[in-house]
Order: sequence, then structure tokens, then C-alpha cells
Amino acid sequence: MRLVDLLAGLSRLADLGFGIPAGEALRSAALTVVLGRSLDLPDRDTAAAMYTALLHHVGCTGYAHEAARMVGDELTMYSVTAQTDLAAPKELFTVLLPGLARGHPLLAQVRLALTTVTRGRRIGVESTTAACEVGRDAARRLGLSEQVQHSLYRSYEWWNGKGVPDGLKGEAIPMGARLAMLSSTAALLDTTAGADRAVEVVRSGSGKLFDPALAAHFADRAGALLGEITATDPYELVLASEPPPAVTVPEPRLREVAAVFGDLADLKSPWTHGHSRGVARLARDAGARLNLPASECADLEVAALLHDLGRVAVSAAVWDKPDRLSAHEWEQVRLHAYHSERILAGSERLAALASVVGMHHERGDGSGYHRGSRHAELPLPARVLAAADAYQAMTQPRPHRAALTAEQAEERLLADAHAGLLAADAVAAVLAAAGHETVVRREPPGGLTDREVEVLELVAAGCSNRQIAQRLVISRRTAEHHVQHIYTKIGASSRAAAALFAMEHDLLAGKDR
Repeated sequence: MRLVDLLAGLSRLADLGFGIPAGEALRSAALTVVLGRSLDLPDRDTAAAMYTALLHHVGCTGYAHEAARMVGDELTMYSVTAQTDLAAPKELFTVLLPGLARGHPLLAQVRLALTTVTRGRRIGVESTTAACEVGRDAARRLGLSEQVQHSLYRSYEWWNGKGVPDGLKGEAIPMGARLAMLSSTAALLDTTAGADRAVEVVRSGSGKLFDPALAAHFADRAGALLGEITATDPYELVLASEPPPAVTVPEPRLREVAAVFGDLADLKSPWTHGHSRGVARLARDAGARLNLPASECADLEVAALLHDLGRVAVSAAVWDKPDRLSAHEWEQVRLHAYHSERILAGSERLAALASVVGMHHERGDGSGYHRGSRHAELPLPARVLAAADAYQAMTQPRPHRAALTAEQAEERLLADAHAGLLAADAVAAVLAAAGHETVVRREPPGGLTDREVEVLELVAAGCSNRQIAQRLVISRRTAEHHVQHIYTKIGASSRAAAALFAMEHDLLAGKDR
């Protein structure tokens, strides 16, 4: 398999999680290739820029929980910010604030304006730092080069040194990061407001956000460059234009790629950390108990790791809500399975798993979503995935309830099977898989102590130092020392990166938040 094919589809997670149209990362990647070649850049730089553009916003889930707490809907915040000329201060009042306030009652508009004016800089720095760290770590786990990892980590640096995370300036910023940032901005603005707006913002940001030489080259040729990526399918253009050598993924490594994106989706909310991995373990083992062929069990595990990608298209304010969902919010939730299916459909290899993924909330009597399919329409892998997802979700805490015990989850799952909602054979296999799990003692990774693992779980869940101290009955100063030691040991400086580390190493025990 070609990695670029997998990422071409999975990059839709980055688009939907950033509140922009699905397919924008692909258009951005296509523009980086076209622009890089028109600049006669070395293939190495063009390839780094292409992968950086594909994954530019992949870390946006890392700060979704915090952003939603402050502004209500982080997807709107991300989308409006991406379409604002950050080099033009007046657009704070003419584009950013009106975009954030649109559709809200007057009092909410006033609150949003105050939050933006008083805390906007902090939100921007924290959210961007988290995105940079998460993006870099995702690239590492995907096996991409150190050049791509560095480019992703620096993809929000500004030419004038006022960017994030480290305030690099000028040519100290990797070429891949410079090119991807310009291409991402130009491609999105071309889609949402037209080529003239794209040129306007790029010219305005020249020497501030963007490399002046790149900005001038793009602005002088914008019509031809944007026309080239509009006149053809960006997916085909990227696959055909990937600079050599093409990066390939052997079939056994598909699970690793899927695990990266499953973790990114679960990062959206502290309440879902590790959910996809838990579902994948249950589904794989249950499939084996039902005598599915090894290849189908492997595909089922990959589908389970990717089943909740569509969660990123729904604001964290909905997923984290402790109260009853409104009709509109519930409709958004019902669509997340559809979004998961459509994300997978964008990759030739993953398209075969898309329909199973889209069925993980279907129920045998037709009461599920998003199609309302009945038992006879659901293949065995889909029935197993539905049962595994239900069991894993029950045994994790959610904002509106505590986690069910294993016994309570078993009782609930059996009741659903008796009512014809879940398939009895799938339920029996999933329960058997869950009941035969054993806890194996292993040393924590990264040199962490057992106590630091406890603290890391709470950090990942979004607890403050004060809350950590209260939960563990220690002083706040001791909690702060633990957190700093953890960040130093794992090379992180944000909750998102710490949570991603915890998921990668299976350190989350699913405690009540």
C-alpha cells in the first residue's frame, strides 16, 4: 500500500476536526506539489511539504476539549480563524468576531467577544502548541521522515518570528512548513472566498506569516496554480505527483496506521481516551472466537480502530455535555457514523472497510443509525463491531454517567441481545473476549513511576493540578512537580501530547473523571 493513499482518505479527519470542508487537506497537498515544482524545489522538500499539508490540521483534536469549554464550539473557532487574515488586525472585528458570534443570542455574542479579546492570544498559543506536538508525534508513529516531523512541528511558525511553538524566524523555519502553511491558507480561501481573497491574504501576510519569496511567487501565478488543482481530482493529482521515492506501508503495518488515527479521534474528549483501542481488542478477539478467517479478523481490528473517526466532525461541547442533548445535538451525534464511513471511503485500501465502520451504531430492529439497517442487512463483522463498541462504551465513564461495572455491562448487553438490538452470537463472543482478559504487570514506559502513571491518567482526563492533588490526596506543589517530571520524561508540554502518549502506551485505566 502507498502511505499517501491511506493519508489522502484519512486526512479528511483533519478537515472535519478543523471545521473546514472535507477534502481541503488534499487540495492543499496538491497545491504544495504544484507550487514546489514551479519553484524547482528539491523533491525532498516538496515531499515534506506535501505530507505536512496532508496532516497540517491533524493535531486539532488535541485542544478541542479546552477550546469548547472556553468558546462553546471549537469547530467554528477553528474554521473562522483559518479564514481570517491574521496579518490584518482589523479583521479581528470584521471577520473573526462576527464569524464566532453568528447564530448566537446577543448575550452569548458579548461573552464570546470578551473571551476572544481577553483570552484569544492564550487560546491561540495553547491550541497551536498542542496541534504541533500531536502532529509531530503522529508523523513519527506513521513512520514519516524526521524532515516531515520537524515540518509538522513548525507548521504554525510565522516568518516574522511571532508564531508558535518556538517563535522561529525566517529561513530557520523548515521549507516544508513554510510551503505547507501558505498552501493550506491559499487552498482554503480559494474554496471559501475565491482566488482573489486567497491572493489578498497571501500578499498581506508576506513577510509576516509567509516567506516573502514564496508569497510573491504564488501571488504572481495564483490563477494558473489554483486552476491546475481545480481542473483535476486532487486525489489523483497527489497520487500521481508524489515525489520519488513513494512511501509504502506493508499490510501488517496497516493496524499501526489505523491506531494513530483512532487515537487522534479519541483525543477529542478526555471521556473517550483509549476507546477505539479497547473496541479493537474486543472485536479482534471476538471475531477469532466466531471463526472468522485471520484476514477478516485483521480487517475487523482495523475497522474498529477507525470506527469513531467521524466524532471529530461534532464539537467537543456536544461530546462533553453532562446534560441531555438537544434535538439538534443528537442529530449531529447520529451523523458521526456517516462521517466515519465517508473518511474511509477516501482511500482505495480503506474503502472496503467503510460500510462496516458506518454500521457500528445500527441495531437489529432498525432503531440504530445512520441508515436504520436491520439485522439481516448487517454482516457478521458489523454485528461484532456494534457489540464491542457498546460494551467498551458502557465500561468507560461519560459526562452524563459513571462507568458501568463489567457485570452491569454484561447484563445490559445480554438484554440488548434478548431484545433483538444486538446479535446474540456477537454479544456472546464479545463477552467471552472481555471475560478472558488478564492484567499483565509491566514496567511503565518512558521511565515513569507508578505514581506518575496515576498522575498522567488525570492529566490526560483534563484535571488541573489542584484537582490532581485532591484526587490523590497530595499537596498541589507535589502534583505540580509530578506533572513537570512527566512532561520532561515524555517530551511533552501540553495535555494533548500527554494524553496521546498515554493512549499510545495503553496507560489509561478508564477511571471516573
